[in-house]
Amino acid sequence: MSRIGKLPITLPQGVTLEVSGREAKVTGPKGSLMRKLPHGISVETTDGIVQVKSAGKTKQDKSNFGSTRAHLANMAKGVSEGWKKVLELVGTGYRAEAAGNSLTLTIGYSHPVKVEGSKDISFKVEKSIITIEGMDKEEVGEVAAKVRAVRPPEPYKGKGIKYIDEVIRRKAGKAAKTVGAPA
Repeated sequence: MSRIGKLPITLPQGVTLEVSGREAKVTGPKGSLMRKLPHGISVETTDGIVQVKSAGKTKQDKSNFGSTRAHLANMAKGVSEGWKKVLELVGTGYRAEAAGNSLTLTIGYSHPVKVEGSKDISFKVEKSIITIEGMDKEEVGEVAAKVRAVRPPEPYKGKGIKYIDEVIRRKAGKAAKTVGAPA
């Protein structure tokens, strides 16, 4: 059995979980999220504590057990606190502008690149820092990956769009290779 799946989920203040059939709906101050529950998984709620149970014994049922618990915990955190990803623009002249739920990037191409988010995603730009916020963890991560994919960081100068905590492994250029070469 999954060690993650056995852990109970403590719902934050003001968050409720409703299960109807194979649909789980988590509602909180920021909104509500829904997810279908896989076959063989049941969810019990008592006094703000959620327990996920698995009836199946197959490998797929065991995999779904831990994943379902993690998804429900992420949904509970998302509707109470929200999720965010922080990206950094590295490069001379690289700029970003946020307007509603769209982000316009000027990053060295001949044209500005526009990245759209859903109505639940919000962008904030301060100097060279882009913050993506929302209540669905998967959606926030997906939009952040789309923004990063517009201009991924390159290994020679480190220019591009990177996550704030990402470490770019730098490579030595051509000049470093010729230092030890005989004349």
